[in-house]
Amino acid sequence: MMWAVVGAESDVDDARLTAAVADAQRGDEAAFRTVYRAVQPRLLAYARTLVGEADAEDVASETWLQIARDLGRFSGDADRFRGWSATIARNRALDHVRRLGRRPLIGGDETVLLGVAGRADTAGEALEALATDRAMALIAQLPQDQAEAVVLRAVVGLDAKGAAEVLGKRPGAVRTAAHRGLRRLAELLRSPAASSDGVTFACAPTQKDVR
Repeated sequence: MMWAVVGAESDVDDARLTAAVADAQRGDEAAFRTVYRAVQPRLLAYARTLVGEADAEDVASETWLQIARDLGRFSGDADRFRGWSATIARNRALDHVRRLGRRPLIGGDETVLLGVAGRADTAGEALEALATDRAMALIAQLPQDQAEAVVLRAVVGLDAKGAAEVLGKRPGAVRTAAHRGLRRLAELLRSPAASSDGVTFACAPTQKDVR
């Protein structure tokens, strides 16, 4: 199953993004702007998960500076570009964290997720109920492996293989971490303190994620 944020890239499908990346590599500034508009919301959300709201813009800016510098060496389609750019964002975020001498924000205390009563225990419920701002606040409370797996799959839009390449893990481990993270989010969303935000995430099957 492939998860993606509704609206973050609704005006640029995979074919158009692939073409825009190729045109940007040939120096087309308009194409580069198309790529930026399509990918930036996802990268910024990922950066927020890693370093927080205050530093996310700086990390995203550093990410795009490297993307622009190294774009000529990139090879691949839209999916590979998302994974490549997410890897750069992760590296820049971790560099930023090391410079500040602190740990990434993800991987907070998960005890707040325990003992939550609920009627069902499905990842789909979390996807259907989360809205972007609320999602980032809740995801930040997950263990690190689950938080990154959820963001890379549900927000950045990578399949398990692409997310695994970013994280240096096996696809099966990423699938498991993402599923567990979404189950915990579903439990938290059913708690009395959860807000009733609108639908932001969509869940749609894709052939490449079945493998």
